[in-house]
Amino acid sequence: MSQASAQHTPMMSQYLKIKREHPDVLLFYRMGDFYELFFDDARRAAALLDITLTQRGQSAGQPIPMAGVPYHSAEGYLARLVAAGESVAICEQIGDPAAAKGPVERRVVRIVTPGTLYDEALLDARRDNLLVAVAPLKEQWGLAWLELSSGRFNLLEVEGEGEMLAELQRLDPAELLIAESLSLPPALEGRRGLRRQSDWLFDLESATRTLCDQFQVQDLRGFGCAHLEAAITAAGVLIDYARDTQRTALPHVTAIGVENRDDAVVIDAASRRNLEIDVNLGGNADNTLASVLDTTATAMGSRLLKRWLNRPLRDRDQVGARQAAVALLLDDEGFAPLRDSLKAIGDVERILARVALYSARPRDLARLRDALIALPHLQADLEGYGEGTTLDELRRHIHPYPTLADTLTRALVENPPVVIRDGGVIAEGFDAELDEHRGLAEHAGDYLVQLETRERERTGLPGLKVGYNRVHGYYIEIPRAQARDAPVDYVRRQTLKNAERFIIPELKEFEDKALSAKSRALAREKLLYDSLLDTLNAELAALQGTGRALAGLDVLCAFAERARALEFVRPALPESPGIDIRGGRHPVVEQVSEAPFVPNDLVMDDARRMLVITGPNMGGKSTYMRQAALITLLAHTGSFVPADAAAIGPVDRIFTRIGSSDDLAGGRSTFMVEMTETASILHNATDHSLVLMDEIGRGTSTFDGLSLAWASAEHLTRSRAFTLFATHYFEMTALAEQAEGVANVHLTAAEHRDGIVFMHRVEDGPASQSYGLQVAQLAGVPQAVIARAREKLATLEQQEIDQGTRLPATSTGDEARASAPRQADLFASTPHPLVEQLGGLDPDELSPRQALELLYRWKEAL
Repeated sequence: MSQASAQHTPMMSQYLKIKREHPDVLLFYRMGDFYELFFDDARRAAALLDITLTQRGQSAGQPIPMAGVPYHSAEGYLARLVAAGESVAICEQIGDPAAAKGPVERRVVRIVTPGTLYDEALLDARRDNLLVAVAPLKEQWGLAWLELSSGRFNLLEVEGEGEMLAELQRLDPAELLIAESLSLPPALEGRRGLRRQSDWLFDLESATRTLCDQFQVQDLRGFGCAHLEAAITAAGVLIDYARDTQRTALPHVTAIGVENRDDAVVIDAASRRNLEIDVNLGGNADNTLASVLDTTATAMGSRLLKRWLNRPLRDRDQVGARQAAVALLLDDEGFAPLRDSLKAIGDVERILARVALYSARPRDLARLRDALIALPHLQADLEGYGEGTTLDELRRHIHPYPTLADTLTRALVENPPVVIRDGGVIAEGFDAELDEHRGLAEHAGDYLVQLETRERERTGLPGLKVGYNRVHGYYIEIPRAQARDAPVDYVRRQTLKNAERFIIPELKEFEDKALSAKSRALAREKLLYDSLLDTLNAELAALQGTGRALAGLDVLCAFAERARALEFVRPALPESPGIDIRGGRHPVVEQVSEAPFVPNDLVMDDARRMLVITGPNMGGKSTYMRQAALITLLAHTGSFVPADAAAIGPVDRIFTRIGSSDDLAGGRSTFMVEMTETASILHNATDHSLVLMDEIGRGTSTFDGLSLAWASAEHLTRSRAFTLFATHYFEMTALAEQAEGVANVHLTAAEHRDGIVFMHRVEDGPASQSYGLQVAQLAGVPQAVIARAREKLATLEQQEIDQGTRLPATSTGDEARASAPRQADLFASTPHPLVEQLGGLDPDELSPRQALELLYRWKEAL
């Protein structure tokens, strides 16, 4: 490289030296009014940003590719690069160009990465932007996550890879740090934002020192995490990375929060995806639970709402306290004035982070000023709520800051410019020295006119005038004929053909001030601005506490507004397990559907632990199941729920096995994905879990699928999980007669001519038929295909009637249920000689698959 560097100008040699230190990121190299990129960086940036690729000089006889972006509009380009998963090192000029003998000294002042953003223009205001690190230790996985834009820092330990993946699904990191040698599951390989770190960084002792240094403590026992070795390791790596990329301390990261997985209702990755809590199956935020509930007044409230929805709580007291707060806010529409006040608050959390990092812009401080002015009104609105309530607790954290509010009000102009560099931020009258510099710069002309008038009167010289040029500066000019009468304090500065130019002490003093007034004004203004940041940082911890309280109040007010607008009710929280929902509705479908939503009841207790749900496709089975899960989830966040009445007992986990798609990258078929998710549920469901199982076994043959469905359902009856089991296998309805706690329900539909009308009403008992052809007709399948299908169906039905295994298709549903062979009878039938062909097993020891094989071979023998 030294030989190559010798072929370059000093400027390019400096660039190459800095680039060697940051080989894996794009380097924005400041040159005047532009950030320039060279070589491969230039090619990548030109392609990603659609900017011109040019050339500068040569390297090894070849032109050097170059591309650049204006520094004053760099944020827009940075946003596009970060969105594409790139990281960018910002290299600034830090030396004095006038004093430099060679290239101006430059240094990387910050590395912009997807997980360490705090600039307003680079962030989605209503979503968390998390940097996450994971570290395994034996059977434990440690996770740590930091939102640099707010200073929120947490850690957690979980057991096993599946739980780690579920937490990553919840956190949805913008950037993920892992050890270089760590083997990750296919789900994480190649994901955007994945950063491999050197293995030696994942050292417990080093991580502990890093965290103690960050929080200025001797040990971590005060944070309750000293025993979480895997999580501490991840946290130390994360803080080191954040400090390195920001090239500064992190003064707003003042504590570490410890999460316990058992404190929350566990939702695995597949279930979280299926429930579409804040991201739908298409990958965006439309028609999600969060999209319906998020009427928050602030961006920080919106982010907290999503965190609450993604981590419903098991602590009944905390959930009940939130519910009580919502109920209080609903009295006399108490939430309305609070929401009006909150709209003036702005995103205090992220503004304070930028204040701490000394990157806050003038308009950040203006928004903070407006927030501080609004706080006394908001605090007054919270007066009168009972002592000890959640609202009273929030009120005590929402401190007014009269001194800070007054300082910012006096210091800032009403509508400051975007940046400080051009001045015009500090209000007139706040600082006498600044006013003087501005006065000199802005009113120099007035002063010179006044000086000229005074000097004419003093000297009696009518031809005297005051002027200025760039070479000689300010001067007093007198015609040559009058110059001999100049006062003795006039000092000759220049002789012209027809005039003499002089300077006097007053004008010389003015010149010294005026020529540097603008630069002095800008320097003074920057000094005053930094002083404002210092003043705010002295109150940073208290201000952050106020910001958190404001976000919590915002979410509770949104819950109250939604409860009023959408007719949600407060669910009871009994201590005994069970779910009793009367007139339940799907919170999202109800809002997006043009047709009136049909509410349904759901009762699950010790006598009804599993409901086998049958009915036609499109009949509403999946909606009914999902609404049960979402109502349960909402109840555990403290929200009211979409129902006429509800009582939700304690739930430890919510599982959903609804829908599937191929995992082609991981080499898994649809059926494999389905079975993997089913296996997770069967291994982990408890008697306090809510399980949704939809159409298990569809991806294989009828006999295999039915056998798997039956065996899975039986297993869930033994674990006593509260289970909604939707199926098209009518044979599954016999489980209600075999297993304790199982009941049948079905979604109603009615035939009309050759079509079908979905009633969407849940009723007890199994469905009488599946209406598959009618649904196909609704979907637009050609009439010729429908007609041929009807012919084939009639043939198959007649064949089964001839074999004595099926009633005629004209039988009513009741007749069919009364006369058809019961699955229970078939599984409990007396021994038959064919049993010997299965190994002489006792019928009671037959697996569902063996029993079904026996059944169909018996039918063939008949």
